[in-house]
Amino acid sequence: MRRLLPLAAVLTLAVPAAALTPPPALDVANLSMTELRAKVDREGASYAAITLAYLDRIKRLDPKLRSVLAVNPNAQGQAAKADLLGGMDRGARDYRKPQGPLFGMPILIKDNIETLDPMATTAGSLALAGNVTGRDAPVIARLRAAGVVILGKANLSEWANIRSDDSLSGWSAVGGQARNPYDLTRSACGSSAGSAVAVAAGLAAAAVGTETDGSITCPASVNGLVGLKPTVGLISRRYIVPISETQDTAGPMTRTVTDAANMLTVMAGSDPGDAATAEADARRSDYAAALRPDALKGVRVGVMRYAAGFHGGTDKAFEAALAALTAQGAILVEITEFPNRREIGPNELALLMTELKVGMNAYLASTDPLKVPTRTLAEVIAFNTANAGREMPLFGQDLFERAQKTTGLDDPAYIKARDTARRLAGPEGIDALLAKHDVAVLVGPTLGPAWLIDEVLKDRYVGGGAGNAAAVAGYPHLTVPMGLVQGLPVGLSFVGPRWSEARLLAYGFAYEQATKARRAPAL
Repeated sequence: MRRLLPLAAVLTLAVPAAALTPPPALDVANLSMTELRAKVDREGASYAAITLAYLDRIKRLDPKLRSVLAVNPNAQGQAAKADLLGGMDRGARDYRKPQGPLFGMPILIKDNIETLDPMATTAGSLALAGNVTGRDAPVIARLRAAGVVILGKANLSEWANIRSDDSLSGWSAVGGQARNPYDLTRSACGSSAGSAVAVAAGLAAAAVGTETDGSITCPASVNGLVGLKPTVGLISRRYIVPISETQDTAGPMTRTVTDAANMLTVMAGSDPGDAATAEADARRSDYAAALRPDALKGVRVGVMRYAAGFHGGTDKAFEAALAALTAQGAILVEITEFPNRREIGPNELALLMTELKVGMNAYLASTDPLKVPTRTLAEVIAFNTANAGREMPLFGQDLFERAQKTTGLDDPAYIKARDTARRLAGPEGIDALLAKHDVAVLVGPTLGPAWLIDEVLKDRYVGGGAGNAAAVAGYPHLTVPMGLVQGLPVGLSFVGPRWSEARLLAYGFAYEQATKARRAPAL
């Protein structure tokens, strides 16, 4: 009996040149992965055609958007192999049963996440320009095993926006300035800027982002996408350039809640190399199976008034969202205060600085010294100084320098800051509000519309109070398109306790289906 190769192994085999003949062009710009799947299953579209359509859009549109750092030279081969696995006789459309909702779907990976494809993982920094590791982060290995096509690497705020307190979101020395597809003069937010821009502009079916605090949800919101920051520990962080052991996580960025749920189902899981994921296998589920259009009926929803009131247009969109929730049967409960909210930020920064140095040094030590000469945070700081014209034309590295002065995870000041931040954000914050008001979920505007890209004044965020506590506590935070404010997207945030992803996605799905609020950019 012939032994069949595992899917991940088949997707790395060589493909005859004839298999790469360009198929007819497809219009993929605004299709969800569910809709792309229908084109394959019902209309006979090939994965190669879908992949080439995205590659063509990258070639035509990305020079202005600056969302893609590298195109995977293996992408077309992976798509062709997916066609071979998906059905040999395309003339008769004699297909095998689809392997799953992500099979053959071309996605982009934020460029602080390693893939075994021949692309560097740079975190946007020239210091890592040679960092071709030849290894998949476990989260990418899971996606690859599900049959996704790795389309390329997405631009990001350099070092995931932790180099300077005066940074410019969406800028990296490797990729330049990512731009919002709804208005090229405006910010895409960060740090998962390129991931958001590319998906919003129809350059990929979906993308993987990462978040420490706001780096998935902010760019998703201002680019009109669904973005999920899951519970810390649901998805492995191994072989992802780190900031914080306490707060880092990867997550899906998509055009629909269903696509995000399908991605999370694959991405979630325990990894022996990441102790934080010990519970993940027991906690993960089929998240798409829990999606229901009536999921909000009878649900008590806490309205985060303390996170609103910062912008008239956003407030108007938020009131319309609340009306939609009520129409779906939700019971709204007003919440005006978050206890000790102002104390979280200083403690969070102290823990991030210490964990940044420890995590960065450990990551750099795991790379190939012949490809990555900078072996410590101190050496990265020196590299930036020596290459200031290219690395620091717009802002410095004050946070790196502050992190370098920290003394490690045994420092009592760090331990106190970490424990205080997590306690105030989680047990005495989100958990306390949920219990006190007897609500299942908290909702609020994710933040305001995108601001102008300004190299002098830098980032000027409007709002953004809905998700900070979830980031610090390590709790899940989902943002779903809430509509447009003067042509610019804003998002609605759903925040819950640890491991509540299935509920948040179900609530977000019910809201999405009732409002159909997303509008694609008019590129």
